[in-house]
Amino acid sequence: MSEQIPSDICTLYVCTTCRDAADPGEGPRAGARLHDALAAALADRPEARVRIEPVECLSVCKRPCTVAVSSPGRWTYVYGDLDPAVSAAVILDGIGLYAGTPDGIVPWRERPQEFRKGVVARIPPAPVLP
Repeated sequence: MSEQIPSDICTLYVCTTCRDAADPGEGPRAGARLHDALAAALADRPEARVRIEPVECLSVCKRPCTVAVSSPGRWTYVYGDLDPAVSAAVILDGIGLYAGTPDGIVPWRERPQEFRKGVVARIPPAPVLP
């Protein structure tokens, strides 16, 4: 039985296998560090309606670090080129803007700079089937 997620919750998928060019062969990859930073930042925002899901690959290896945000009835966005050391607050701020829209489309000029420069894809909401 799958878990029922409330429709006002945004899901943030974080690629934990993203590798930064400076990553050593051993130790946590940049994507895993981004996931940890996001989890820590989210703990400081108990009001945030965000659920973080680690994923093994978002297939955007040329644009690490990569995240995707989705929510029922809203467009899904994929963002890359995020810095694991400094992007957590920016990502959560951007998701707050996303959550404040009925369709997930935040006006271009209102998006954080990292989202404007790092957008990889925009995917339409899945249709509701009868």
